[in-house]
Amino acid sequence: MTSTLDRTTPRDLTADLPARLSLTPMTTLVGRLDGAWWPRSRDLEAELPPLAAALEEPWGRVTRVTVNPTRWPVVPHTVAVHGRTLHVGWFTEQHPDTLILLSYTVGRWDLLVIPPETAPAAAARLMAAAVIPGSLLTAGMLMADEAATGRGVRDAARREAAWEGEGGACAAPSEEPTGGSVHSLSANGRR
Repeated sequence: MTSTLDRTTPRDLTADLPARLSLTPMTTLVGRLDGAWWPRSRDLEAELPPLAAALEEPWGRVTRVTVNPTRWPVVPHTVAVHGRTLHVGWFTEQHPDTLILLSYTVGRWDLLVIPPETAPAAAARLMAAAVIPGSLLTAGMLMADEAATGRGVRDAARREAAWEGEGGACAAPSEEPTGGSVHSLSANGRR
């Protein structure tokens, strides 16, 4: 079997860049996600070392990671992280946009994985939404919401541009329309 590894950033450059990571604040409110991670490529061997290094101080040493192979073209069995071995596993039952991190001393964390090709504005929204303490939103819900919201905004802009291009926009009237009155409405729709 031949695998093609699609890298958006070369491996040697990725290792020197810090992980793009957002973590849920430590509170008594427990949510579905413990944070979000926005890798620069789909190369786990290049992306996991900076992630594990960034998590070592706040969470302790990560010993195992699990992913869904749907989003990762190659899932290595192990990855070298600062002279030690990080074990990598995969489960098709795991949500494709989730990364599970395990540690012997601290426990388990679930991170939303934002696809590397995501636009910066969308990634920022997803990272902010994933770290709300006590949130019951799952990775799938967040990704579906972002896809629907992003598509709705693009469709609305396209419809408006078409309307404007077809002559739908007109100049603002210089006078009040005759035979009627103009009323301003408050936010709740009442005068």
